[in-house]
Amino acid sequence: MARAGKRGGGFGGIALGALALVVAALVVSWAYATFWPRTRGPRTTAGTPARRVIRVQVLNGSREGGIGSRVASFLRQGGYQVVEVRNADRSDYFASMVVARRADPASARAVARFLGGPPVIQQAWNSDVADVTVVLGSDRSRLHLDD
Repeated sequence: MARAGKRGGGFGGIALGALALVVAALVVSWAYATFWPRTRGPRTTAGTPARRVIRVQVLNGSREGGIGSRVASFLRQGGYQVVEVRNADRSDYFASMVVARRADPASARAVARFLGGPPVIQQAWNSDVADVTVVLGSDRSRLHLDD
């Protein structure tokens, strides 16, 4: 005898359909993660591929205490690796500057752009301390340190 009142599978049919959707979503997610073409490395906020980490040394050459730490914090927020923060050899630098410590000044130019455009000086050296040195002078208010 046929059962009366049995239509569309009831709750079991809905649960089976939901389970099938979850399995399909997982398969699509796996395929996307496995086979989708990728760019190398992480991406920056502008959508361009990020370059290697730039190691920065911050030297306070002004008489203002704490400005070196503030600039270091700002650089870290921008994705730079600050390896050292200390006072400069003297405290009477008038102009802030970015010093390129490698033969290629591209890293120093990137840091200078991030800080608002202080001048870049080329002074290559063989050291594993930093790629770029930022020397803060008394004109440090010209730097763009958006907190």
